[in-house]
Amino acid sequence: MARLLADRPADKLTIGDMARQLGHSHGAVRNASLTLVRRGEADQSGTGQPEFRANAKTAAAAQAAVISPPGTHAPRAQAATARTAAPAAAAPRQTGPIRRAGGQLYHPRELADLPDVEALNRLRDADVPVLLYGPPGTGKTSLVEAAFPDLLTVAGDGDTTVGDLIGEYTQADGGGYVFQYGPLVTAMTEGRALLIDDATLISPKVLAALYPAMDGRRQIQVKAHKGEIIKAEPGFYVVAGHNPGVHGAVLTEALSSRFSVQIQIGTDYDLALALKIDARVVRVARHLSRQVDLGQLSWAPQLRELLSYQKTEAVLGTNAALANLVGIAPLEDRDAVADAVIKAVGVKKIAPLTLGKQLPASAVRKPPGSTVSAHRGRSR
Repeated sequence: MARLLADRPADKLTIGDMARQLGHSHGAVRNASLTLVRRGEADQSGTGQPEFRANAKTAAAAQAAVISPPGTHAPRAQAATARTAAPAAAAPRQTGPIRRAGGQLYHPRELADLPDVEALNRLRDADVPVLLYGPPGTGKTSLVEAAFPDLLTVAGDGDTTVGDLIGEYTQADGGGYVFQYGPLVTAMTEGRALLIDDATLISPKVLAALYPAMDGRRQIQVKAHKGEIIKAEPGFYVVAGHNPGVHGAVLTEALSSRFSVQIQIGTDYDLALALKIDARVVRVARHLSRQVDLGQLSWAPQLRELLSYQKTEAVLGTNAALANLVGIAPLEDRDAVADAVIKAVGVKKIAPLTLGKQLPASAVRKPPGSTVSAHRGRSR
C-alpha cells in the first residue's frame, strides 16, 4: 500500500482506485490505508469518499515489511475479482469465540451444519442477501459484527431518511455546503458489508433507495448530488435485521423478496449457562420463552437481558437483580414474570426495583474526600 502511494506522490487515490490496482479487497485496502494515516505515513483528505496521498514518511514505510497481529486482517482477503466460494472442505471452521470490533466476544452457533459466521461469509461470497429475524436481544447484530469486521451499520427507525442511507449536504467548517456520502455509498464504493438494523421500522419509500444496489443493476443514482451514479464494488453485501412483534415493524413483500435467505435467531440458553448466568434465572427465561411460543405472553428475557441480570447481580446483589428483571418486563406480562421468578427462586414476593424511604444521614455513605478534618480552621 505504502509502495503504491510512494510511486504516485502527486496523486490522491481512493480506496477503490487502490483496490483495483492491488487486486485486494476494499476492506483490506481500507484498513491498511487507515493504519498508514494513524502512523503518520500517509495523508487522508476528502469530505465524501476518503482519498489518500503520500507524504514525507511514505517512502520509508514502503521499505519496511509489517506483519499485522492475528485478528487484524480484513475479512475479504481474497482478490476483488475472485468472488467464488471456497470448497467446503477447505474453508476454516470458526468454532471458538470471535472478538468483535468493540472488544466483546461472540460465541458462534450452528447454522446449516456450519458455524454461523462461516455460513454468513459463504452467503456473502455468493452474493446472497440475508435477513435475520427474532426478538430484540438475541444476538442478531452481534453475529453480523463477528462475521464481517468491515461492517457498516444503519440503525433504522421511523425517522430514517434517504439521506441517512445515501448522504446529504452538510455545512463545511469554512462555510458553504459539501455533500457527505452516507453508509450505503461508502459500503458500495469500498466493497464492504452493510447491516440495515431494524429494517422493518424504516419507511418502504426510504428502503426503495437501497433496492437497485441489491439487484442485478448493482448501482444507485444519487439524485441529490448531480445525479451521480454509484456502482457497487466486489465485496459489497447487504444484511438486514428484523424484530417481529416490535410496534411499527412491517415486513413488506418488497423487502422480504430482496433477501433470498431468512434466518430466525433465538436466545441460546445453553450459552447463557456456559457464561455462568444464574441457572435459576436461565430456567425462568426458558419457561417464559415457551409461553411466548404458545402465545400466552409477549415477552421473555433474551440473552441481552440475562447478561444484564448477571452484571446487575454482581453490583447490587441477587434480590435487586431479580427485582430489576421483573421491572423491565412489559406491564402486561409483569405478574407472570414475577410468578415465574418466585417459583424458581423460592422467595415469597418480588416487585420491580423501586426507591424506598429516605435514609437517615448517618446511613448515607459520603463520597471520598468529603470529610472535613476536625482541626481545620482552628487558630494557631
